[in-house]
Amino acid sequence: MKSTPITAIILSLALGAFTAVAGPVTVTNVTAAQRIGAAIVDIAYDLLNPSGGIHTVAINVSTNAGATYSLACTNFSGAVGATVTTGTNKQVVWFAAGDLPEASGVTARVRVTAMDDMALIPAGPFQMGTNFTDDGTSAQPNHTVTLSAFFMDKHEVTSQQWQDVYIWATNNGYAFTNPGAGKVPNHPVQMVNWYNCVKWCNARSEKEGLTPCYYTNAAQTLVYRGGSANLSNEWVNWSANGYRLPTEAEWEKAARGGAVGMRFPWSDANAITNSRANYYGNTAYAYDLGPNGYNPAFTNEPMPYTSPVGYFAPNGYGLYDMAGNVWEWCWDRYDASWYSNTGATQNDTCGPSSGSDRVLRGGGWAYSSNRCRVASRSYYTPDGADEGIGFRCVRR
Repeated sequence: MKSTPITAIILSLALGAFTAVAGPVTVTNVTAAQRIGAAIVDIAYDLLNPSGGIHTVAINVSTNAGATYSLACTNFSGAVGATVTTGTNKQVVWFAAGDLPEASGVTARVRVTAMDDMALIPAGPFQMGTNFTDDGTSAQPNHTVTLSAFFMDKHEVTSQQWQDVYIWATNNGYAFTNPGAGKVPNHPVQMVNWYNCVKWCNARSEKEGLTPCYYTNAAQTLVYRGGSANLSNEWVNWSANGYRLPTEAEWEKAARGGAVGMRFPWSDANAITNSRANYYGNTAYAYDLGPNGYNPAFTNEPMPYTSPVGYFAPNGYGLYDMAGNVWEWCWDRYDASWYSNTGATQNDTCGPSSGSDRVLRGGGWAYSSNRCRVASRSYYTPDGADEGIGFRCVRR
């Protein structure tokens, strides 16, 4: 049978523009056109922000009429990536043959998304879990997980950021059991339970005119705004453009920063020291270079000994504090044997369908270095709040 060459790709435009975290940042006037006789696509757009600045721009591709934008495409050049300035007629070239080598007569749809305080985590597979024997059995076996592209907050949600949304939310039909706390405005919020973080994600979405992700039942007809509902995976609109907690797989892929087989969120060493993270040093671990005890840069009374977000160097994806400072809530229910379940290897896995506790990741200022490893897993009751637990958001 004669095959149609890749030059038969047909493109349609994005469904709409997207407004980012702050600014507001707006993408408009998206156009895409395939070059005649070539598997090359020219994409143009306008990127507007009254405050100017540098932004992260992602180009996502759908081959199912926009139902999902999960095609792993990397062959772009031009105004795409983490250092795009504002302006009109921004140009991107997509070398489509590199991403769709077997395609013929494909109808593709492109979407341009811009963020100014979120980092792009690219689509594709990664190795989740650990091969280090001292990382614990709950982080084994090491397995491959493929995820769609997503954006993640570069920083843990700060006390100031929490309060800004919290005040709006309580004036717009939301109810919280924890008001949240924070040492100073630019330190991470803490004393927030899982239920309240989920509701806060919805409030942040609605405040910015985005579609909320969390609902009160599988019909997804009523936005989750109050109470302590034990939300199920089916109650989440995973394709919505609003904010949500990262799945455990999303968190770990983001924390690894593109590195493979490392203990921590950096790629140049398999060791940790207090110049890299805010944690409780314990040199009994061979990979902890110390010093022992609380990080002395942050032991100013009173507790908690949190640190300003962004104090330490970012990982390979531009994310800060993926080790230490505060634990971070994830969406998933916790199951110590989950990695042996076939569901753990499904594309865009969102964790077990049952279980009472929710996953925590990343360690914190009062915890030893073994908890700061990218594969280390922990958990807490979803109605529990602690001065060492905070969170960050993701979105599509």
